Amino acid sequence: MVDLAPISQRIWDMKYRLKRADGTPVDNSVDDTWARVAGALAAAEPPDRQAAWADTFHRAMQDFRVMPAGRIVAGAGADRDVTLFNCFVMGTVPDTMDGIFSHLREAALTMQQGGGIGYDFSTLRPRGAPVRGVGSDASGPVSFMDVWDSMCRTIMSAGSRRGAMMGCLRCDHPDIEEFVDAKQDASRLRMFNVSVLASDAFMQAVREDADWPLAFGGRTYRTIKARRLWDRIMRATYDAAEPGVIFIDRINQKNNLWYAEEIAATNPCGEQPLPPYGACLLGSINLARLVDKPFTDEARLDTDALAELTRTAVCMLDNAIDVSRFPLDAQRREAADKRRIGLGVTGLADALAMVGLTYGAQDAVAATEGWMATLQRHAYLASADLAREKGAFPLFDPEQYLAGETIRGLDPDVRRAIADKGMRNALVTSVAPTGTISLFADNVSSGLEPIFSFEYTRNVLEPDGSRTRETVQDYAVRLYRRMHGEDAELPPSLVDAQTLSPSAHLVMQAAVQKYVDSSVSKTINLPEEISFEAFKDVYLQAYDMGCKGCTTYRPNPVTGAVLETGDSPPAEADGRDARDADGAPAPAAAGRRCCPDAPTS
Repeated sequence: MVDLAPISQRIWDMKYRLKRADGTPVDNSVDDTWARVAGALAAAEPPDRQAAWADTFHRAMQDFRVMPAGRIVAGAGADRDVTLFNCFVMGTVPDTMDGIFSHLREAALTMQQGGGIGYDFSTLRPRGAPVRGVGSDASGPVSFMDVWDSMCRTIMSAGSRRGAMMGCLRCDHPDIEEFVDAKQDASRLRMFNVSVLASDAFMQAVREDADWPLAFGGRTYRTIKARRLWDRIMRATYDAAEPGVIFIDRINQKNNLWYAEEIAATNPCGEQPLPPYGACLLGSINLARLVDKPFTDEARLDTDALAELTRTAVCMLDNAIDVSRFPLDAQRREAADKRRIGLGVTGLADALAMVGLTYGAQDAVAATEGWMATLQRHAYLASADLAREKGAFPLFDPEQYLAGETIRGLDPDVRRAIADKGMRNALVTSVAPTGTISLFADNVSSGLEPIFSFEYTRNVLEPDGSRTRETVQDYAVRLYRRMHGEDAELPPSLVDAQTLSPSAHLVMQAAVQKYVDSSVSKTINLPEEISFEAFKDVYLQAYDMGCKGCTTYRPNPVTGAVLETGDSPPAEADGRDARDADGAPAPAAAGRRCCPDAPTS
């Protein structure tokens, strides 16, 4: 604790430190927190092995090298009625009044236990469609999203934290234009991120400026030009940072479970495309803590340590499935059948800077691919070893699983291991935004994001609803200045999001996505002065480069600011933008909310 920045100590005390009901601390140090989490996760092992595994897990988390997601850090071993899962996609919403409000109740129960949720609202009939038997017209999916939004604003998620939601709608739904425009109103759907589900056929129609039918239930309501709809989507996100775009066909084509499920939504941050009632645990390897001799000519990332920690982290997350509570039985069954986990990285930008590489440059992309390939390889090998020891996930079908597009692209040795041993976890990798967790880890760069700013002011929402401002310095910058003095000129490898081109963001997102079987959470920060035509190109480039989705943030009057790089007074922001779903300070000004402890996409 002595070396941790004051805000990191504060985040630990506010969010992750176990306390009794009267506020008396149970965890007296961060090491106590790691010991608590390690012991809880080791409880899934046979009694005679629990102590050894607890020691292994504890050592992996020390020095913030392995960072379980915040739900795990806050809830494991706490004996509270909360889930350890950050991410859920809820069940398919029936197009009936009874079904809609039954699913609203399920959403409330899930958020109450700390889960962020995603929904596909495409199953609801469009505005104006007849409602048989009552002589009225439907109000449309966006109107019911308002009901979810109101519920989410009311429900406290696992204490003082408010829930976060993702709302999706297909690009061919008759109400897609209303959906696209909804968040231009600064007072509407504040608890939602929203994303358009863009099919391959739609993207092709956009390129050809072809007609695009808007249909529901076998009836075409009207036909518009695909490019006109695309421009409307782009204009909305240019002006208000939403909606995002999810390339839904690509997600399903590359899904390891292509033979067992259909995906139509993601968690609030987008790094977890999930089927109905899908759930996923998250965790990250902190690359910034694995660099030997940082900021020297001999600096290198310890890939042997990365491999070892990856294997340990897979075991930790797999065990978390067995010790977690679930808000709904359907979520428990889904998790047990597929045993999804989402292991990724954080501190990537800091690690690149510490070894002398500039985020987005060709050599940085190559290094990133090498590190991610190591993580992917050892995550799959670890899961295969667990399958031999404990059994494969119940829906594992060797022939169909090995025929999946992502699995076919793995190293032959990994494929052989899967064929011989099976897989314990259907999907193993994902890169979350890790905003609050990264801040807790002495403010390393979040997920795969660039350093937002070397030093900035963060607006922090306190438990009582008040706000305070904290000055925060990036971990790598702080380390460099500790080594060379506060007035030392920073090396060229230290760059921030304010100076990067859109292409630097895109190449890094695409490079990481190659080695991730779920998805990645990434916000492409763009300058306010970027032209609309240049802005539109970013999304088409993301599609062409193999990304599974795209989210941008351009400073605008609709979304507020969470982080400020200068001395200007804090911008006004609505409840969504001023905090993450845990009531904690959110990261780079992305204008989007995320699942608890994994803000912002």
